This record gives sequence, structure tokens and C-alpha cells, in this order.
Amino acid sequence: MKILVISHEYPPIGGGGGQVVADVCTHLATRGHQIHVLTAHYGDLPLMEVQGSLTIDRVRSCRTQAYRAGFMTMACFIIKSVLHGIKVIRRFQPDLIHAHFAVPAGASAWALSILTGKPYVITAHGGDVPGGAPQKTDKWFRLVLPFTRPFWKKAARVISVSEQTRRFALQHYPVDIQVIPNGIDTQACQPGAFHPERPPRILYIGRFSPEKNAAAVPAILDRVRDLDWQCAMLGDGPQREDVQKALAKFDLAERVELTGWVTPLQVNQWLAKSDILLMPSLLDSMPIAGLQGLAMGLALVLSDIGSCPDYIDENRNGFLVAPGDVAGYAGALRRLLSDKQLLKNARAASRDHAQRFDLTKAIDDYEKILGEVIA
Repeated sequence: MKILVISHEYPPIGGGGGQVVADVCTHLATRGHQIHVLTAHYGDLPLMEVQGSLTIDRVRSCRTQAYRAGFMTMACFIIKSVLHGIKVIRRFQPDLIHAHFAVPAGASAWALSILTGKPYVITAHGGDVPGGAPQKTDKWFRLVLPFTRPFWKKAARVISVSEQTRRFALQHYPVDIQVIPNGIDTQACQPGAFHPERPPRILYIGRFSPEKNAAAVPAILDRVRDLDWQCAMLGDGPQREDVQKALAKFDLAERVELTGWVTPLQVNQWLAKSDILLMPSLLDSMPIAGLQGLAMGLALVLSDIGSCPDYIDENRNGFLVAPGDVAGYAGALRRLLSDKQLLKNARAASRDHAQRFDLTKAIDDYEKILGEVIA
């Protein structure tokens, strides 16, 4: 198959959704398919990279931040990707277009399909669906919702990464939607060793944004300040200043490292030297950071939302907490931090449980659907 993939996020820019796109594209390419990715340029990234059967083609589209794309940035990406996409289609002659994120890539795929006759498939990741990330997108979905319906209606197939995202989408788009859960390459994940003699390291990974609830982390950690631990918070976003102020308020600035935005390679390096993944999100569909923590053998303390319950194996590898329950997150951390044997067992259980989410199954499903559309 020859596939034109459109996504405004692709590593090293974007969040977990961008990493999912990269995983799918890379593994389809290793199976012999020709993949041309049309994505956003940022900073000093090369405009074009060729990695065997995978080409990464970056268009200049007003992107000013690695961790987020605002409304105008997305609008700019739609225009630039359509204009450049026409040239790519003439040269590359893809069998179909695969849009990751219904907005903005779905709009680009819809326009290119009209202009070139190529069929397209949409994968919705969560925040690109009304209700998926209300703090970020509710305001502009009120304006653009009527204009998004044709993208979904005209797609040859629609996929969502979780059942929650599918439910949100069906409230506004009455189309057939198939769920393909995000997968993780368990073979590529090499967990770090457990060192009971050192302070356990707690890790937060994600945007510093309201739906991820990054600002709650200092308050959670304050409730376990009497215990021995280290913490690193990986990411950036609008709540960074709130996090810094809260760390100062609780006198935790010296115990919590704020790394800023990091590359996927750096994320794996941090995971390999950490013990517990803390994700106090208020809203999320299928967070890729949870899968990464699972495959890298970390104990999990997650919110009881989206697909997070699927990551927890009957409390053997961690705990689910009601969204926003600061005391609940702290209580789960206390149990893991106070019992090194429990923490060791939880880490091993996470690694075992990760096999349920091996990426091979997801790639099989994508390959099947894309092949059916072409046929």
C-alpha cells in the first residue's frame, strides 16, 4: 500500500497522540508499505526526512510551540497541508489518505479527497472530538462544529483510539466508528532495574494543562512529604507557572524536577530510571504515557477515566483513583512508597500486563482496514 498520512503532530513535537502516529507509521513501513507523512514543521527540524519506506515531510504552518497547537496554528496547517498535499499526491500517487486527528488533519484529508478523488480514513485521538478535551477545545468547537461534520461523513472509515472517544464522537457524528486501542512496542521497551536502596522516583508525563491536572501534583506530593522519594515532571504548558508556585508554597521545589518539554527518547530514559507513574488527569481517552509506564514496568497511580482502568490489573500493578481526589492519589502513593516489596511486585506486574497492549495487534487492525478501503 502507498499511504499519505496527515497529522499536525509527529515526534518530536506534540504529545502522546503524535507518538501513536509515529508508531503506526513506522511499523506499517517495516511491513513493506510506503508511507509519506505530512506534518507540521517546528524550530530547526529538517523539512524532509527519509527513513527507508517512511518519508517525513514537514510543512511550515505557523507552529510556535512544541507541546501545543492553537486554533490559528491548526487553521494554518490545514491550508498549508492541502496546498502541499496536492503536489505530494501528484508525485507519490497514494492509494489512500490516513488522517490522524479529525481536526485539523481530517479537514485536510476531506479537501484533498475532493480535489484528487483519493479516499481517506480518519483516526480520532480524543481531544479532536467535542467533549474530549473541554478545557482546550469547547470554545472553538462551538464555532466550527457544523463545519466538521462533512469530514466525518465523507470518510471511507472512521477509527477511534478508545471507547470513550467513540462515545463522544457519536453524540455529534452519526457514522460507523471502529475502536483500535493504542498499542505499545513492548519489545522496544527496556525497563530499568528496581533499586530498593534508593528513594523511589515518581514520574509525571504530559502537558501542564487543566485536563491533565498537572497543578494538582504538588498538593498530592505534599501529603507524602514525610516519606523518601524523588519526583520529575516531564512536560510544559499553561499550568507550568501554577505548578511552580505550588511547589514553592509547599516547599517542594528542591524535591521535584521540572524538565520542560522532552523528546520521546528522553521520555524513555526517564521511565527507565523511575518507579511510579502518577497521572491525576481529569479527562483523558487512552493516554499513551500510561501505556509507556506499563511497558516500562512502573507502578501506576491513575485516574479512573477513559481506558485507564484497562491498564490496572486488579490492583496488582497500581491503583485507580477518582478524578480530582487529591487524598486518594496521595494514599495510593503512600502504599507504594511505604512497602518496597509491594512496589517491586507492582512494577513486575505492569510489565506482564503490558503484553495485552502489544502494538502488533493494533498494526494488524490498521493494515486490515486500510486494505479494505483500497480494495
